[in-house]
Amino acid sequence: MNFYLEFCINRSTFNENLNTNNLLSICTKKIVLKMIKNEIYSEEISFCENDLTEELFNAYKSSKYLAVDTEAMGLCHGRDRLCLVQICNESNLTSCIKIEIGSRKAARIQNLLEDKKIMKIFHYARFDVAALKCNLTIETHNIFCTKIASKLARTYTNKHGLKDLINELLGIELDKSSQSSDWGNEENLSQDQINYAANDVKYLIKAMEKLTLILKREKRYEIAQKCFTAIPIHSELDIQHFINIFEH
Repeated sequence: MNFYLEFCINRSTFNENLNTNNLLSICTKKIVLKMIKNEIYSEEISFCENDLTEELFNAYKSSKYLAVDTEAMGLCHGRDRLCLVQICNESNLTSCIKIEIGSRKAARIQNLLEDKKIMKIFHYARFDVAALKCNLTIETHNIFCTKIASKLARTYTNKHGLKDLINELLGIELDKSSQSSDWGNEENLSQDQINYAANDVKYLIKAMEKLTLILKREKRYEIAQKCFTAIPIHSELDIQHFINIFEH
């Protein structure tokens, strides 16, 4: 069984005059991090190395939707390695899988992402699909990209980043301060990085549902689906470093 860390973060209302209390309980091959802050919040994040555990895989296999994101050392495929894969399903089961240097296979992640019965939801799928293929030889099927959907549905704005999208559709303000950071750090990722990584997937399914309603209402859902089917082609072109080949 792969080594994994499960972060159980529980925040409850706390006297604002007191400092944040942190309780770190260490069990065999499992770390439980409990944080108490002056707000009500409850979340569990499973943290694995190189692939999902069998237990998590079985839980995700029965899902209808999987929100997926990746973090890498940079934006150049073939140069900048994949460091982290984040997954969340409609039950809000959230996992972060750290990909170590030299790891080229993640059989359980591959099984899920290549399963045509499960819809995979990304924000800017073009990059993530390419990163997963280039680093882990995964051919992702049944894709929904919230960035493409936003550009087709929300033609009243030019703000299609995840932060703006989630803020408008769900009324939630995302903290993106850890977006540019060292995801390949061999030490443990910081709590800010873990929170950032989890937030990038935990709201995607609800955003997809909202965008789908708009796309269908405006009769743009069919063209969106056609765009989604073209994503693997664009990702392959990115891997081979072809640029703007559809332009004049």
